[in-house]
Order: sequence, then C-alpha cells, then structure tokens
Amino acid sequence: MKSIALILGASVILAGCATRLTADKQASLKNELAEMVKNDQVAASMPQGKYKEYTKEQWTSFKDSVFSSDKRRVEAMFKKYGFLGFDKVGKDGSNHFWLLVQHCDKYPAFQRKVLKAMDKEVKKDNANANNYAYLYDRVKVNAGKKQLFGTQVTYEVNTTGRAIPKFGLTDSLHVDQLRKQYNLGPLKEYLNEMTAMHYEMNKDHYQKMGIMTPKLYE
Repeated sequence: MKSIALILGASVILAGCATRLTADKQASLKNELAEMVKNDQVAASMPQGKYKEYTKEQWTSFKDSVFSSDKRRVEAMFKKYGFLGFDKVGKDGSNHFWLLVQHCDKYPAFQRKVLKAMDKEVKKDNANANNYAYLYDRVKVNAGKKQLFGTQVTYEVNTTGRAIPKFGLTDSLHVDQLRKQYNLGPLKEYLNEMTAMHYEMNKDHYQKMGIMTPKLYE
C-alpha cells in the first residue's frame, strides 16, 4: 500500500509539472495569442483591403476558416493549461485568450467550458470581470436565451437603428447594478455607443429613411 501511495504521489507531481509554464513558454504563448488576435480582428471586422474584393461566400469561408483554426489552438491551450489568466500570460495575453474564445460561436460547448473556468479566475482577480460578462451573455445568446448584462446587441434596422439587447434581459430592473459589479458602465450609455457606431457604418441606409442623426436613448 505504501509503494502504491508513493507511485500515486509521484504521478500527481509529474502531472502538475506537465502543465507548469516556464517564463519562455509564457512569452511564447503571449506572442502566439497576439498574432492570432491580429487575424481574428480582420475576420471579425468589415472586409478591408484585398478582402473587399471577396464575394459574400468567400468572405464567409475566410471567417469560418480563421475562427475554426483559432478554436482548435485555444482549445489545445485550454486543455493543457486551463484558463489563461493574468498569472499565466499577463493581462494582455489573458484578454487575447478570452477574445478568441468569445468568437468561437460555432462551438458553444467549448465556450461554456471556458466560461465555467473563467468564473473561478475572476473570483480570484486573475481574469477581467467585464470580459466574463461579455462571454456569459454570448453563451446565453448562442443558446437563444436572455442576457444578464446586455452586452450582445442587435439593431432596429427597419425603424430607429437603435441597439437593443438580443433576446432581451433576465433582470432589466437591476441590470445596471449587475453591470457595475463586473466593471461595466450603465447599459444606456453602452447602447448609445453601439447605436452611434452602427449608424456611422450604415449612414446611407438611415439617411434614406430620413434619420439624419443616431436615435439615441435619452
């Protein structure tokens, strides 16, 4: 029994060492995540440069390729190291890891796993609370459910152009209190920011409707 206990103890130690990050590995992961985010932001934005020439089908295929490739890599990181918090890859690296997961919408089961792990890190001040709020809402919206913080929006494209929380809110009365707990500003301010951005990107559409300035919440 004693020899078995020693073997088990050694296995635990070896398992712990297998996932420990050296300074060189931390730097390598930070750099890799930063490069991945560069491609992610190209795919997550409006087509720019050479991509403006892409057909809708080509652009969709390109985006799917980027997000799917990123998912495979961040999932491998997650399986090996767990959630990449501040202690493992610094604040920028952790934010980059979260952003890549945020865009894994075709893989909701993976997003849910990361969300659960991220919750523990937020409680230890080892991950950004506001990022957690965005991922929490993303998971809910991807499941067709109401949000808690109102971070995921859609737009009243045929009327005012205003941003509204997609699928609604679970607790609209206390939403600002909840947002404050996760370092987010008032919902109205956020919705107005999103409305203004959306209007600028679709100005011709709204001006043809007679809407000459963004219809903000008062």
